[in-house]
Amino acid sequence: MRSHTIGEVLNRLKDEFDDITISKIRFLEAEGLITPDRTESGYRKFTPADVDRLRYVLRAQRDRYLPLKVIKDELARIDAGLPVEAPPAKPDPEEVAVLRGEEAAPEARDDSPDGGDGAGPGTDRPEPALLASPPSDVQLSLGELADATGLTDRELGQLRDHGLLPAGPTYDGEDLRVAKLAADLFEWGLEPRHLRMYRQFADREQALYEQLVQPLLRQRNPDSRRTAVEQVESLAATGARLHRALLARELRARLNP
Repeated sequence: MRSHTIGEVLNRLKDEFDDITISKIRFLEAEGLITPDRTESGYRKFTPADVDRLRYVLRAQRDRYLPLKVIKDELARIDAGLPVEAPPAKPDPEEVAVLRGEEAAPEARDDSPDGGDGAGPGTDRPEPALLASPPSDVQLSLGELADATGLTDRELGQLRDHGLLPAGPTYDGEDLRVAKLAADLFEWGLEPRHLRMYRQFADREQALYEQLVQPLLRQRNPDSRRTAVEQVESLAATGARLHRALLARELRARLNP
């Protein structure tokens, strides 16, 4: 049976999946969705069955918005010769809104009072995994990004100047999410230059976490990469809680003397 290299697999799938990259294929392997064999030299060997499995995963992400865990469960049932009986997971309304470049319906948002620090509605809502699949495969032009967010070309240009958006010419789902959040902050009177600190914080955290998991990344095997991802997820979640605790303490001291 003829096998394919990862580059050949990329070429076979890129007509159907515009966003497919070698990095994404490697990530899906690291997550256990596909398990190609390896040559003695360590190169991946994809059989036609591996390619079909990868195509199944990509279609489930694109067409049904399924998270990787649900896709993995479906594949396990298929491997066991069982029907995929479970209904597709209902996509998160806000996530689907990002996919479509829309605002989520008001009833889809979590506006219930939180039981935490009293910082406002929905602030303790669980966040999706930091390194989960990007919010969408959308590719927007600058004009489309402006239409989707309500920002002006000047405001988007300033976000690019301050490092919150890439130079373009196209913008993906993560860029759309950043621009929407920036638009929300602008409504409170903030300016693009005020948001630069968030990019600086993110850069510093990324450098710190990368340094901590670098020994795992050097091993270049799926198990080590998976462990590195899990560690970064845990570090980021704990760091976010620490940031919130420190901020809450300072705000209380100044707003509730």
